[in-house]
Amino acid sequence: MNDQQTATAKASLAAAYDATMDFPTIVGTLIVAGFEGYSVDYRRKVCAYYLPDGDSIELSLPPDDQTVASEFLGETVKAAIREAQTGAAGYTYKGFCRKVKAAGCAGYIVSFLGRRVVYFGRTAETHIEHFPNP
Repeated sequence: MNDQQTATAKASLAAAYDATMDFPTIVGTLIVAGFEGYSVDYRRKVCAYYLPDGDSIELSLPPDDQTVASEFLGETVKAAIREAQTGAAGYTYKGFCRKVKAAGCAGYIVSFLGRRVVYFGRTAETHIEHFPNP
């Protein structure tokens, strides 16, 4: 991984939390930098960005004392996703994270190649969200 890719991963994570880039912009930025996807692990409080050659970088998520609920509430996770997609009034990524963790989402995997996000609970229940068509 080169210095530019490392900087792009760090900037993308910061931009999500400080609301300076939305999800589609972050995805586009990471693709241009050569990444094929990333994952967020709320239990370990890390985000990992992956290159096609197997190289990766793992970054710490901002401090947060909220734990992941034990029951995966797929409909609540979907509702939080819809708020993000529509830019609902008051939406923030930090608020999204709080909502999905309260709904039992332990993390998610973003695949640029597969054009989808897989949200998963502590019991490995999932919700798959496909990227909209361009």
